[in-house]
Amino acid sequence: MTIYQFLVLFLLWVCLPHFCSPEIMFRRTPVPQKRILGARVPRSDGKILHRQKRGWMWNQFFLLEEYTGSDYQYVGKLHSDQDKGDGSLKYILSGDGAGTLFIIDEKTGDIHATRRIDREEKAFYTLRAQAINRRTLRPVEPESEFVIKIHDINDNEPTFPEEIYTASVPEMSVVGTSVVQVTATDADDPSYGNSARVIYSILQGQPYFSVEPETGIIRTALPNMNRENREQYQVVIQAKDMGGQMGGLSGTTTVNITLTDVNDNPPRFPQNTIHLRVLESSPVGTAIGSVKATDADTGKNAEVEYRIIDGDGTDMFDIITEKDTQEGIITVKKPLDYESRRLYTLKVEAENTHVDPRFYYLGPFKDTTIVKISVEDVDEPPVFSRSSYLFEVHEDIEVGTIIGTVMARDPDSTSSPIRFSLDRHTDLDRIFNIHSGNGSLYTSKPLDRELSQWHNLTVIAAEINNPKEMTRVAVFVRILDVNDNAPQFAVFYDTFVCENARPGQLIQTISAVDKDDPLGGQKFFFSLAAVNPNFTVQDNEDNTARILTRKNGFNRHEISTYLLPVVISDNDYPIQSSTGTLTIRVCACDSQGNMQSCSAEALLLPAGLSTGALVAILLCIIILLVVLFAALKRQRKKEPLILSKEDIRDNIVSYNDEGGGEEDTQAFDIGTLRNPAAIEEKKLRRDIIPETLFIPRRTPTAPDNTDVRDFINERLKEHDLDPTAPPYDSLATYAYEGNDSIAESLSSLESGTTDGDQNYDYLREWGPRFNKLAEMYGGGESDKDS
Repeated sequence: MTIYQFLVLFLLWVCLPHFCSPEIMFRRTPVPQKRILGARVPRSDGKILHRQKRGWMWNQFFLLEEYTGSDYQYVGKLHSDQDKGDGSLKYILSGDGAGTLFIIDEKTGDIHATRRIDREEKAFYTLRAQAINRRTLRPVEPESEFVIKIHDINDNEPTFPEEIYTASVPEMSVVGTSVVQVTATDADDPSYGNSARVIYSILQGQPYFSVEPETGIIRTALPNMNRENREQYQVVIQAKDMGGQMGGLSGTTTVNITLTDVNDNPPRFPQNTIHLRVLESSPVGTAIGSVKATDADTGKNAEVEYRIIDGDGTDMFDIITEKDTQEGIITVKKPLDYESRRLYTLKVEAENTHVDPRFYYLGPFKDTTIVKISVEDVDEPPVFSRSSYLFEVHEDIEVGTIIGTVMARDPDSTSSPIRFSLDRHTDLDRIFNIHSGNGSLYTSKPLDRELSQWHNLTVIAAEINNPKEMTRVAVFVRILDVNDNAPQFAVFYDTFVCENARPGQLIQTISAVDKDDPLGGQKFFFSLAAVNPNFTVQDNEDNTARILTRKNGFNRHEISTYLLPVVISDNDYPIQSSTGTLTIRVCACDSQGNMQSCSAEALLLPAGLSTGALVAILLCIIILLVVLFAALKRQRKKEPLILSKEDIRDNIVSYNDEGGGEEDTQAFDIGTLRNPAAIEEKKLRRDIIPETLFIPRRTPTAPDNTDVRDFINERLKEHDLDPTAPPYDSLATYAYEGNDSIAESLSSLESGTTDGDQNYDYLREWGPRFNKLAEMYGGGESDKDS
């Protein structure tokens, strides 16, 4: 038999369950039966207690787990040396699982397990055993504790806490670089045999990775693994117990390994030469194109910085690195001109910003390319010779005088002719104009510096062939001053002289203003237009002058006001002068020269009447007017026409509205009566607003010799029969006259319908209140006769 076969048989023998029948024996120790183990203690019954020596023969029970037999699994036997085999003793079992998991034959002491036991659930059970007398139920042996230990078998495979692991390792790592550690656990007893001894091996993932058998650490197995070639790997790891030997149980897990990027690839331009185009009208900052270098790395390892390192367009163009797209954006740095240069060449470099020193040997980590930029021609607007113009002109120039010329040219090679014009929004008064052909600016209205010193104009230059191409330029016109305004009094002077004034007394200081603004400043001279016997002017030579008296005393009753003409002239060329007249009132003054009253006040105010008295009189007049207005308003209130229902009488309302006569042409046209043929066709009423417009009927014109009365009667008949004609007159009929008046109606409206005279003598019978009426109407016959 070989050594290998011997080992296999030995392992099988170790792994196979071995059933044993342990037995606890109650063996008596041969001692005198009445041996006193302690001091005697008298008892009430006269007996002496003797300590008996314990008779247990103690062993530990062992039981194999996962029993698969059909009968109960035998554990062991309890036996006491006092058991005579006659059934007088009873064995009792208590503790973990007693009665359920473990049962005992109370006569024989045999212990059995009722079901299969899993050591991984519980490794040992602690129980207590006791033997008692079946008849007296007294213990014949003290209660003792024993342990049933479960022997392990290899019934659990190693398990990993995760079904799938995720790990990463940098690319280009050296062989043996640790990736991740996986650990499997085995629920079997590690202290009993090799059931829990786990060995790791790799089932999938070679030759790229390896695993340490004892620790489960996964390491790289190949050098220079390149992420750009392969990024993801799947490794399957097996964990096997029994030290990895045949017959052991195993479990597996999957590890997904990702190669992380390192900067091991330099940027590369896909082309050696790149062509771009740009319009010459592109403003500064315009992006004209982009370049991009590819990098096989990712993240910050692929970040690239672009720069222009050479070329004849370094001053005209710039490049900006776009971080999001990793592109180089080429922009215009200075204005371009197709007529000056049409092609530029740039040398652009792209370089990694994060270089790993470990991989310098793979460099250099930069690349270059040539960028050729072609400038394309566009129809450009005209260009002025200056960015702005300033013209100065005197305000006294004649209309049509040229004040300056603006110049512009077409920068294109075609050199299109230019047309000039003024933006009228900047010259609303149309003071200036411009020659469209040569750009000469001239005046079309007189200038006045005092109205506007500056004029800000805008001149437009447009190509004749393409009027949409235009350029604007600012033209500032400054109006220079000319001495064309005479000086005047600065303010209106209210001057007075006291009656008691003495010669040489100052009564007023005057000054002047001038709208002109000479270069040397204002200088005014004051003088009198003629020699005045009463007053004189003294020039202070500081643009002010003093008015002095020349005589002693003035009388306001003789002359209340003096007019003093003063001539004011300036010092500019040509000299301008004006005459201002001072009005000097003669007033009464006190001894200090303070004015008390002048001639105008003396005429209006009575002597001795103060201002307070005048105010009081004015208030009294206002109060009287208010009282009078209130009285008139109260008097105008009309009393009601009918005061109550019991006092209903005939009321005659007088409107006092008479016709306007022949001059009233609004309500009635008298010409119609005088000349019936002059009736206007379709003439509507002018005193009311008609609700519905009807077409009037045509009536034959009356002959010229028709009498006016016949004409009116004829027209009246027509309108009476015409339902569309509105009435000129309205008759209000009051049909209610009261309750049963015995006097019947007193109205005289119907008196004309009776032929004979009426008798009013019955009025005297109505009482004294009607005597007046009886006298008025009753005396009619006598008056008539007389």
